[in-house]
Amino acid sequence: MVKNIIFDIGDVLADFVWREFYGTFGFSDEIQEKLAACTVLGPLWPEFDQGVLGEQEMIAAFKQYDDTIAAEIDMVFHDIGGMLRQKDYAVPWINELKEQGYKVYIISNMPSQMARQCADALSFAELADGVILSFQEKMAKPDSTIFRRLLERYDLTAGECVFIDDRERNVTAARNLGIPGIVFESYQQAYGDLKKLLMM
Repeated sequence: MVKNIIFDIGDVLADFVWREFYGTFGFSDEIQEKLAACTVLGPLWPEFDQGVLGEQEMIAAFKQYDDTIAAEIDMVFHDIGGMLRQKDYAVPWINELKEQGYKVYIISNMPSQMARQCADALSFAELADGVILSFQEKMAKPDSTIFRRLLERYDLTAGECVFIDDRERNVTAARNLGIPGIVFESYQQAYGDLKKLLMM
């Protein structure tokens, strides 16, 4: 019997709109591609998510990775509050589940700077019964350890949970621990799939 719904954040409850955000600075396409390769699409971003380094140390690492865009990196990472946008359905969906008696948890890969500066976009987290963020735990999905941390911290039974994430590898990692999962493709699809699971 399902008792707990576990949500990812990025592109599930909030859109990760980094392309749009980078576009607000008026950079050329070439500079935006360099920024992406150095940051959100680069090899250092998982470390940012996991809080391996402090925020300023991480920004310095980005600049060291590509020193030709050091000034642009400083501009962008002065305030990354525009990188997340809350989905219109996020709060109503969580409230609906809680009204039906389910507990709601959040597990997300997220750097500390984003959690702090995108607080408005993350307001739905206040409704959750528990939240696990990668930078706080110094570990990230799809590492099974972060899922075990969630189960242990909130005394959850894997088979009584459903995990919703937009990345198949993360859902697979949860399933390997006995947590049923749904790969999020759209709100309508995930809402329907979850409803079917809850009726079983």
